[in-house]
Amino acid sequence: MFIGELSKRAGVSTRSLRYYEQQGLLRPQRRASGYREYDESEVAAVRRIRILLAAGLNTDLIREVLPCMADEGAILAPTCEEMAQDLKHERERLSRSIEQLQAAHTMLGSIIHAGEALTSRGGRNG
Repeated sequence: MFIGELSKRAGVSTRSLRYYEQQGLLRPQRRASGYREYDESEVAAVRRIRILLAAGLNTDLIREVLPCMADEGAILAPTCEEMAQDLKHERERLSRSIEQLQAAHTMLGSIIHAGEALTSRGGRNG
C-alpha cells in the first residue's frame, strides 16, 4: 500500500509517517518511481509507535524497544527482558520529571498567591 492508504488505515498523517521513517521506525520499500510502499504489517507497527509515543518514550528509545513489543489487546507487552528493564528506567525518569513539575507548580502557585495578596493590599507599584 502507498503512504496515503497507510495514513487512512493507521489514522495518522502522511507527515507523521514520513517522520517515523526519518527516525528509523518504519522502513518502507521504495519503488523505482520513488514512491513508498508499505506492507500490511506497517499498520500494526504504526499503532505500536503511537502507543509508545503516548507512553512518553522518545523515538530513539522506541527504535530500540519496538522489535521487542507484542500486542496484548489494547496495550503492548515487552518480549525481551532487557527491554523491560529499559522501560522501567524510563518510567523512573518520567516519575522524577513529574515530581519536578509538581514542585515547580507548587512554587508558582505560591508566587501567584503572594502577588495577589500584595496587590490586594494596594502595595503594587504601577
